[in-house]
Amino acid sequence: MPAKTVVKSVEHFLIPKHLLLSKEQAALFLKRYNLTMDQLPKILAGDEAISDLKAERNDIVKIVRDSPTAGKTVYYRRVW
Repeated sequence: MPAKTVVKSVEHFLIPKHLLLSKEQAALFLKRYNLTMDQLPKILAGDEAISDLKAERNDIVKIVRDSPTAGKTVYYRRVW
């Protein structure tokens, strides 16, 4: 009987790269775009895609997706 291959969901090719911004990077991002935390879309702290980041509430996560037309697209989410 062949062994089963276990792949962590965050390593799956369809899951985009998630990066946790430092407090300094988050403050610069909010200032640069004149945003408040309430204006950012939310991502749940229990989301499997950010489980390895150890993100806490009100951290900001940068999501980088490959795009066939734009090359790469970047999104930001507030951890909720």
